[in-house]
Amino acid sequence: MKSSVFRRRYGDSPPHLLLLLGSFALTAYAGVRLLRGDWLGIVLWFVGAAVLHDLVLLPLYGLADRALRRAVPAPASYVTFVRVPAFVSGLLLLVWFPLIAGTQRSRYERAAGLSADVFLPRWLLITAGLFAVSALWLSVRAAVWRARARRRDAGS
Repeated sequence: MKSSVFRRRYGDSPPHLLLLLGSFALTAYAGVRLLRGDWLGIVLWFVGAAVLHDLVLLPLYGLADRALRRAVPAPASYVTFVRVPAFVSGLLLLVWFPLIAGTQRSRYERAAGLSADVFLPRWLLITAGLFAVSALWLSVRAAVWRARARRRDAGS
């Protein structure tokens, strides 16, 4: 089959299909390895996380975004610089919540042989770093936007 026919039928190139199939194989392997242990607990956690996300967190995201847009009189593009680090930090909190909150400390320490006391400080540091990088990136972008506006005004 020619590449153009393949692209028309599949929608992308053959290497893309191979990469996609490889990622599915890796995901299946990781899933089998993960479910080999406490599979009922893991399945319940995933189902609970999906239900919690769709019924509780998603409406809260929308309300928080609306409140942020009303509270900060800035262009919509500026809100993204708060939205992205907050999303990543929230996602990390969701995934690692039992260890950040300390509710699974003894189980983790037995299984890993490592201390679980590091999760809360590291999550806080990561969150601070995400917001710091976002603020730095916003300041660079704002400087570029101001420079473009000055050049545009000078040229007029």
